[in-house]
Amino acid sequence: MRLSAWLHQHLPQVWTSRGVFAWLLLPLAGLHAALLGMRKLAWHWGWWQAQRLSVPVIVVGNVVAGGAGKTPLTMALVQHLQQRGWQVGVVSRGHGRKTHDTRPVMPDSLPADVGDEPLLIRQKTGAPVWVAAVRAEAGRALLQANPDVNILVCDDGLQHWGLARDLEICVMDERGVGNGWLIPAGPLREPWPRAVDLLVHTGDNGLPGGFVAPRQLAPVAHDAQGRSLALSSLIGQPVDAVAGLARPEAFFAMLRAEGLQLNQTTALPDHFDYANGVPAATDRPLLCTEKDAAKLWQHQPQALAVPLVLTPEATFWQALDQRLAEKPFR
Repeated sequence: MRLSAWLHQHLPQVWTSRGVFAWLLLPLAGLHAALLGMRKLAWHWGWWQAQRLSVPVIVVGNVVAGGAGKTPLTMALVQHLQQRGWQVGVVSRGHGRKTHDTRPVMPDSLPADVGDEPLLIRQKTGAPVWVAAVRAEAGRALLQANPDVNILVCDDGLQHWGLARDLEICVMDERGVGNGWLIPAGPLREPWPRAVDLLVHTGDNGLPGGFVAPRQLAPVAHDAQGRSLALSSLIGQPVDAVAGLARPEAFFAMLRAEGLQLNQTTALPDHFDYANGVPAATDRPLLCTEKDAAKLWQHQPQALAVPLVLTPEATFWQALDQRLAEKPFR
């Protein structure tokens, strides 16, 4: 087993407590903390400058490594803003893509060119999406190409301080902050608590404050041709499932909670490129996440993508709208 695969499998378990292995990694976490401190000083003293764009910017992110529901919340946020009359654009790094330029995401873009999450956001919301290593560059290019856009949402950019933001939304799942230590001894990308405008919990983690946004699977899956199938129709027969996520087991657990009998599960690293291998075809239905679908369908178009639905409580939307109304946007 490659080191990266071993770490992907075992580190999340290490991060749940302050066990022996976590203590062994603590010196590296101390180095991480020192580097973060120097980086913050550089911004504080003005050695580095955040780039401000001409429209309001909302950043959605988290402080814990691995998926917590950022992209589903981003899509829900974009759709809410669209319903409120905003012209919304989305910027992202496009993690996992093989390109390095600044480019738009089109509905038929390849995940390898733009990243799987930006492609999913583009397809689900219809909003213009641009990707770049420097989010401000993506924002400027998007605004130049779409002059009607009057607000930007940045998917996964809480630690990308180079982009000035007007609102920060932090997403936490049921893991909370784990053992409370920084990477690699713990799951934290930066110390917590830290100030954010809105805190969203997609799982029960015991942390105080914030808003609840439960995650659940949609009742209907679909294949590459757009054909739909009710999940309930698969109850009582064996099915296979594959997931290239930070925490694949969470997807498998949700399928089991729907009453499905999983015969074989394939857990793959986050943003896995299915050009490097796909599950063997069988006569059993194969279920995957929407994030995996665009890549997996190139090899197995019969695979069924199961959407993940995130539903923030009404008070979250009220708080968001109030903060947008209070901000002195130019």
